[in-house]
This record gives sequence, C-alpha cells and structure tokens, in this order.
Amino acid sequence: MLEFFTSQQDGHLGSRTIYKISKAENICNDCWVNLYSPTEQEINTVVTELNIPPEFIRYPLDEEERPRIDYDDDTGNVLVIVDIPYSRREDGIIKYETTPLGIIICDKHIVTVSLKQMAVLDNFIDNRVKDLNVGFRTRFTIQILYAVAKDYLRLLRFIDQTLENVEIALKKEISNTYLYKMLELDKSLVYFTSSLRSNEAVLEKLLRGRVVKIYDEDEDLLEDVVIEYKQAHEMAEIYTTIVNHTMDIYGSIINNNVNDIMKILAAATICLTLPDLIGSFFGQNCPMPWDAAFADNPLPFFMLLLGCAASVVISYIILRKHKYL
Repeated sequence: MLEFFTSQQDGHLGSRTIYKISKAENICNDCWVNLYSPTEQEINTVVTELNIPPEFIRYPLDEEERPRIDYDDDTGNVLVIVDIPYSRREDGIIKYETTPLGIIICDKHIVTVSLKQMAVLDNFIDNRVKDLNVGFRTRFTIQILYAVAKDYLRLLRFIDQTLENVEIALKKEISNTYLYKMLELDKSLVYFTSSLRSNEAVLEKLLRGRVVKIYDEDEDLLEDVVIEYKQAHEMAEIYTTIVNHTMDIYGSIINNNVNDIMKILAAATICLTLPDLIGSFFGQNCPMPWDAAFADNPLPFFMLLLGCAASVVISYIILRKHKYL
C-alpha cells in the first residue's frame, strides 16, 4: 500500500502554528510517503520518483533486519531502522512480537517502510500527535521514535497485567494452559529486550548528530525519547526476571507435588504388601469360612486376619513417624 500525506496550517495557538495532516494524491515536496506491504510496482515508483537506493526500501521488509542507521553517499539519504512492537492473537493466546520499521530521510521527503500497516503510525495520520509538521523531517523522525517507545511501554503494561492474572490463576490451579501463557510472555519479553537494546544503540548514534543533523529545538525531545527507551528496556528486563523466577518456582512446586504423590503411593504399596505377604504363607492351608473344615478349626483364619490388620497398622505407624504419610 502506498499513501501520501502533507502538513497544512490549521491555525495558531499563541505564537505556535498548528498543522494538520491531510492525505495527498501524489508525491510532492515536504510530503510523507507511507509504504507498507508494498508491491514491486509501488517500490519501483518510490525508488524512481524520490531517487532512493532500492536497498533502503527492501531492508525494512526483511523480518530479521536489525535496527541501525545507514547513509547513502550518492543521494544523501539516511535510513533509520527500528523495531516496533505489535500484538497478535493465536489459538486464544495474545503474542507480542516486533517487526522492523524503516524511516528514510530524504532532501524534501520522508518515507516510512514496513511489512504491515502499523497502528503506531495511525496516531500521526489521525492528527493525534501535537506539534506535527511533516516538513520538519528530523523532528518527525524523532516523534515516530517517541511514539514507538510509548507503544513499548503500553504493551509492557499489558504483559505485566497478564502476568499478574496468570499468577492468580496458577495459585488456584496449576494448569498447562497457564504455563503455556507464561512461556509466551517469556518469549515476548525476550523479543522486546533485544529490540529495545538495538533501538537504544540507534538513538545513541542519533544523539551524536553525525549522520542526521539534530537541531537545538529537537535535542530535548530526543533526550526524552532516550529516557523512554531506557525505561522500557528496564521494565522488559525486570518482567523477564519475574517470569523466569515464577516459572522456576512453579516448576519446583510441580516437582514437589509429584514427589508427594509418589511418596504416598510407595507408602500405600508397602502397607498393602505386608498383608499379602502374610496371606501368601497361610492362604493355601488356612480354611476359609465357606469351607467345611472352618467350623472345626477357625483359629488360623482369625490369626491370619489379625496379622494382616496388625501389619497394616504397624506399617502405617512407622511410615507416619518417618513422615512418609
């Protein structure tokens, strides 16, 4: 999909000019080109009209592409790749993953490239971001990075809430379903931690101002973005530690429960084996109540019965004393 947007004045607030994003029909100066799930024709159109290196368009379309900054000496274009978070539902479980987003800063245009339509960019399209002017390409890039950081924090809060709900459910019942949810949370946090670490490296490179010129009025905003990413990174690491410890604890609980069950079964086997052992000595020669010889000699049967009961009681007392029951 290929979309074009421009900024137009929408009034003034004190000394500040208010701009509004509107959709354009064609590529023009100071416009934002949003490219997601592109066809080959759309890629060729952008490459030809904006004189962008083709690899700058194709790099962000690789799911395994790592965040970085690239500079083209011939055209002067700058490519900024960051990982952005998104969520999807699969088999009733919400999964959190990351995907690359490419921001290409050209001389008179800015281009965003992604594999799919990203909700983080919808805030810009719907004019929900203040002080937005597409013509200020450096600031616009920083604002996108700021929105991505906020998206990480928002999803991390969802993960934290999900983690609390799973822990409450596991206290009531240890179920494989909840353990699978914990596993998915752990995987999601690994993705987030790795992506946030790489995004921080991109921001540090931006702060140095060697590749992209950072204006004085944009420095404070960029520093705020760095702080947001560091906070998200710390939160992701804390939640990862919590999930890992929780998984270990419940693994130990499951092992203890299994050991308790096996201990009870072993003790019960011992208790039931002793009567069987006694009965094996007398079973063939002891007359039973339904035999004709029982009336003449009932004592062996009652001795056998008493011995079986006594063996069960004695074994139970011994096992109870040693805390096997």
